[in-house]
Amino acid sequence: MTTIQSFKVMKKIIYLFTFIIAFANCKEGGEHHRSESDSDSEYALNQTDEKAEFSIVIHGGAGTILKKNMTPEREAAYKQKLEEAIRVGYEVLKNGGTSLDAVTKTINVMEDSPLFNAGKGAVFTNAETNELDASIMDGKTLNAGASAGTTNVRNPIDLARAVMDNSPHVMMAGSGAETFAKEQGLPIVDPSYFHTDRRLNSVRNAKEKEKIELDHDDKSAFYDEDIQNYKYGTVGCAALDKNGNLAAGTSTGGMTNKRWGRIGDAPIIGAGTYANNATCAVSSTGWGEYFIRGMVAYDISALMEYKGLSLQEASKEVIQNKLTKLGGTGGIVAVDHNGNVAMEFNTSGMYRATMNDKGKLTIGIYKE
Repeated sequence: MTTIQSFKVMKKIIYLFTFIIAFANCKEGGEHHRSESDSDSEYALNQTDEKAEFSIVIHGGAGTILKKNMTPEREAAYKQKLEEAIRVGYEVLKNGGTSLDAVTKTINVMEDSPLFNAGKGAVFTNAETNELDASIMDGKTLNAGASAGTTNVRNPIDLARAVMDNSPHVMMAGSGAETFAKEQGLPIVDPSYFHTDRRLNSVRNAKEKEKIELDHDDKSAFYDEDIQNYKYGTVGCAALDKNGNLAAGTSTGGMTNKRWGRIGDAPIIGAGTYANNATCAVSSTGWGEYFIRGMVAYDISALMEYKGLSLQEASKEVIQNKLTKLGGTGGIVAVDHNGNVAMEFNTSGMYRATMNDKGKLTIGIYKE
């Protein structure tokens, strides 16, 4: 080998050796950067995407809920019942129960309370009767059940669950749904069970307001919370269980002073309730007609699935932008497949609470 050839070989070896050292240093430096950058955005994103063991979130209705119109006793009562309800679901999840059971049992607590527009506290129709709606959905199978316009089923969410579990159908309504409830052995009550003086007075005030709605001096709506919120009210829950399954459910007495068998979004899958393990579980509350037109619950899931938005981004886009542009008001609670929670609303308040797998409890009423 000549001197020139030897030099060329040596030069190639030096280049190769230099490249190997440089590559090793870059790799080491990159690993060092990730291990020491606990506060940077990449690490924060990874932390956010870590899957929680389980998670649960609830709402008790959205609307014109202002602290100045709330007595300390009434505020305390709402907070106590919200905490009672969510702790029931939390215990189900903590002990390895399903998200469906957590949703059902949590909503039962709110349905049995006269504080909320669902079950016992359902609002009255124009005919001074109570017509109740509910729905539930399984994020694992996309199976769903709903009931609408029932008058004697104590816990409508249980009927929705029975429709999902024990029939080939998704929705039943009216007397047929009530017959099915009896066949399923669900608690049936006299319609007077749903009678509360507060709700009856509200619908009578609402009907009186209709007669004088052109009188700008009328103050009944200002002083009557239920008239202020006559398009709102509903309870709902979304949950993630330890097996990674999502579920959501919604229950309501509908709209104060409603007529003609009106049905809102609560029993409509995709509008009032939606759950899909690939994305999220959502329960809605608000002016139902707009939630149906915007398919609000499903739209949040679709934005996550097709545009890659986070739960919080999708919820904000749908509630603060798309729903608002339609003219709709209300809110949602939701949980994604990693256990992240959203509680988004465009009204002055929404009764809400959430608990994570560490047992941290958060309760809210007003826009904070």
